Amino acid sequence: MTRAITSAISPVFIVSNVHQTIAFYCNNLGFETRSREPDREPFFAIIGRDGAQIFVKSHEGLLPVPNHIRHRFMRLDAFVYAADPDALAAEFAEHGAEFSAPLKDTHDGLRGFEISDPDGYVLFFGRPR
Repeated sequence: MTRAITSAISPVFIVSNVHQTIAFYCNNLGFETRSREPDREPFFAIIGRDGAQIFVKSHEGLLPVPNHIRHRFMRLDAFVYAADPDALAAEFAEHGAEFSAPLKDTHDGLRGFEISDPDGYVLFFGRPR
């Protein structure tokens, strides 16, 4: 039997404001809005760039809880594979993105950088060295 192939995974982030989250990812990181519900004042959206996408949802009374808030050693909420993290970092910097950790070779064998979104979710963009 042939093994079925998976091609992507999409984290789901609870956010404080879907509209604000869409604006951050689209304006600073070159993502696009793939879906939003409802179209005006959305409570849910799918945002993505190439093969990476994130589902974001807000709900009254639910607060965002990024991993680093739950445990200080769990700083990342998503790893986004980038074949050329140097070029991606330069592009993001051109669009005004602020890095929560600069482009570098990490102690655990990766090359990349971190970006924190408005709700504190930390995304690592990079690849193994």
